[in-house]
Amino acid sequence: MPDSFDLTPDQRRAAADLLRGPVASIAGLARLFTDRGYELALVGGLVRDVFLRRKRPDFEYDLATDARPEQVRQIVARWADKIWETGIEYGTIGLRKGDVICEITSYRSDRYQPASRQPEVTYGRSLEEDLARRDFTVNAIAVRLPSLELVDPFGGMRDLRARVLRTPGRPEDSFNDDALRMLRAARFAAQLGFSVEPDVQAAMTAMAGRLSVVSAERISGELTKLIRSPGPEGPVRGISVLVDTGIADQILPEVPKLRLERDEHFRHKDVYQHTLTVLARATILEPAYGLENDLVVRLAALLHDIGKPKTRRKLPGPGGRVAFHHHEVVGAAMAKERLTALRFPSAVVSDVSELVALHLRFHGYGEGEWTDSAVRRYVRDAGHLLTRLHVLTRADCTTRNKAKALRLERAYDDLEKRIAVLSAQEELGKIRPDLNGTEIMEILGVPQGPIVGKARTYLLELRMEHGPLDRERAIHELLRWAEEAGLDVPEPPEETGEG
Repeated sequence: MPDSFDLTPDQRRAAADLLRGPVASIAGLARLFTDRGYELALVGGLVRDVFLRRKRPDFEYDLATDARPEQVRQIVARWADKIWETGIEYGTIGLRKGDVICEITSYRSDRYQPASRQPEVTYGRSLEEDLARRDFTVNAIAVRLPSLELVDPFGGMRDLRARVLRTPGRPEDSFNDDALRMLRAARFAAQLGFSVEPDVQAAMTAMAGRLSVVSAERISGELTKLIRSPGPEGPVRGISVLVDTGIADQILPEVPKLRLERDEHFRHKDVYQHTLTVLARATILEPAYGLENDLVVRLAALLHDIGKPKTRRKLPGPGGRVAFHHHEVVGAAMAKERLTALRFPSAVVSDVSELVALHLRFHGYGEGEWTDSAVRRYVRDAGHLLTRLHVLTRADCTTRNKAKALRLERAYDDLEKRIAVLSAQEELGKIRPDLNGTEIMEILGVPQGPIVGKARTYLLELRMEHGPLDRERAIHELLRWAEEAGLDVPEPPEETGEG
């Protein structure tokens, strides 16, 4: 196929100038291949991102060649400081020279069996054939080295200018080869701000079920990149593509179920649109709290209301109003189950589900004055997630009532100020009972066991309610609790010292 984006000579020189800097550090490597009669070309996201002026890690290169892996190994043996062959079964040799990292892959023409997660790799001799197997045209642009000749057989430059995602061939063939490409379309839409070409979107809808052959780890990897896209538009755009094409029904079915039907029996705001708003607001708020592209915050924002469809109940009386009692508890369990199934790291699963469980805690105290004990409980319950809970709670205040929105904002401002003041006084993040387990056992004369745990819980409640207790008061309260619990209470220990 001819180059479908006809660059003028001046434009080609400008393109070469753009690429000359990024490829300068591998010019010597390119000459090694050409001196031995082999081709070497720069491929993949770096080429795309150079023309989009996107920042990428320096000195990391994806390269393609007509040399076979064993020949690549021989060519680079003296040039590279280190070589690794973990991808050699797929035709890839990795290497490092100084700060430069390269992955060199032999020209390939992959095919997937319908029920397989792994490709059948066959080698080719043509760069154009290698580009034909790429996922999207904007990723099917190559630059021959060292000449810097631009190779664009499928109109990738044209699609870069139009900011659209198309496949080099029929999208059905591409997605049949690797179903994960459907999820990658949503991810690139999120990361690059591109639209998905209608034929591609239609194929995604028709073939969404093919994702059943893709491993959970690959799916979660793409979801992570999607949701950590530059915000606020990026993650919302990506999630919208997943939902609109039916891909989300396969991998995150809880999210499309948030599109609750409205009828004469139920009145509530659109939970799905609210969720997208919360996700966007969270990305905006992150920097103010020292967070950036935070996976936990964004997953929690996306999943914070997934318990609502299961807990929706019509309230008695006229008006058709509804309630979602305990949806945060139900949603936390659902989030944990879904993220575990997708093989997210256990720490991410735990933190996200805990944030979902906590996201209504602020509203439980209303908009009035917070007591010291309420502030202590809020901080202790949030634990290491306090900063993220600040972001999620503020993002979740999406009421259209401007007066109410202002009251909520001021109430949360006040809460954060109270937390700062009490933290300075009491180290709220490290709140413990005023007597430890050993002291409780000595004072009550009991061995380690359930009684000690119950006593610690009681003393912790007192600490939360009244702040730090001196030792004499703590002992007095412990003995009073033990007596009320029906325990044999010993005499208070005598204080020693000069009288």
